[in-house]
Amino acid sequence: MAMQDDGGSQDKRMRIMARWRSTALILVEALPYILKYDSKTIVVKFGGNAMTGGVTEDFAQDVVLMKQTGMDPVIVHGGGPQIGSMLKRLAIPSTFIDGLRVTDAAAMEVVEMVLSGTINKKIVSGINAAGGHAVGLSGKDGNLIRARKVMKTKLDPETGKKLPIDYGFVGEPASINPEVLTTFLKSNMIPVIAPVGIGDDGMTYNINADTVAGAVSSAMRAERLVLLTDVEGVLDASGKLIQKLTVTEARALISSGTISGGMIPKIETAIAAVESGVKAAVILDGRIPHVLLLELFTPHGAGTLITAE
Repeated sequence: MAMQDDGGSQDKRMRIMARWRSTALILVEALPYILKYDSKTIVVKFGGNAMTGGVTEDFAQDVVLMKQTGMDPVIVHGGGPQIGSMLKRLAIPSTFIDGLRVTDAAAMEVVEMVLSGTINKKIVSGINAAGGHAVGLSGKDGNLIRARKVMKTKLDPETGKKLPIDYGFVGEPASINPEVLTTFLKSNMIPVIAPVGIGDDGMTYNINADTVAGAVSSAMRAERLVLLTDVEGVLDASGKLIQKLTVTEARALISSGTISGGMIPKIETAIAAVESGVKAAVILDGRIPHVLLLELFTPHGAGTLITAE
């Protein structure tokens, strides 16, 4: 009986050693990517749809591991579904024009409360619970995001004249102050940004989170912009994932209608970032466990990568 126990113990030790070797191989395979991104800024947009159900532990762990391996992650989050839910609870009407939420004064109070309060602090708490040191910021803090009111027009079908569209307190980035973020990064902190900006008129503006992430990545001269959402990435006409696109190819897919709907502004954000000097942008499905690690630490990636050429 003792001999059988010795044999069983030996088998168990061999299985444990095999798992350890497997883990060691994974770490060795990740080493070139750890070196590649050392001291590089990675801007991650965590979409409201990607965080449905709460801040996932996987996401928080990924961000902390990024920081511990030498990267400088900067998080920008959205919150569209959560804002919509709160507006509904408070019986505040909400309408959209061309995908943008019309934001009056009452809605803006809710937007700021949800983005800068509830969502921002949940993400900060999640990262800190995973062992990181995150700090929550609104674009209003330190004049991080100076905003201007979005000005768009539409054609009157009867007269053919351009008519202004009033989105209320909806803005776009006029400028980003990178020094605010650099200060936190040097202090080993992980900035978590709510996409709310301040205008020269002193008014608060709701800004699309993709747009903010793109502007922040450009201002920070980031190595990569990562857009986490609730879709796999860019799909071709047959529904197959396209793993890599150049800026020229991406524009052609928009023109042909292959890229349509809500994917268009994401691609346009990626294109603008790449053309402003960001090395690459990628669209990932934030619902996939540890998708950030799969994208950054493996050769095959996990979504659609957009590069200059």
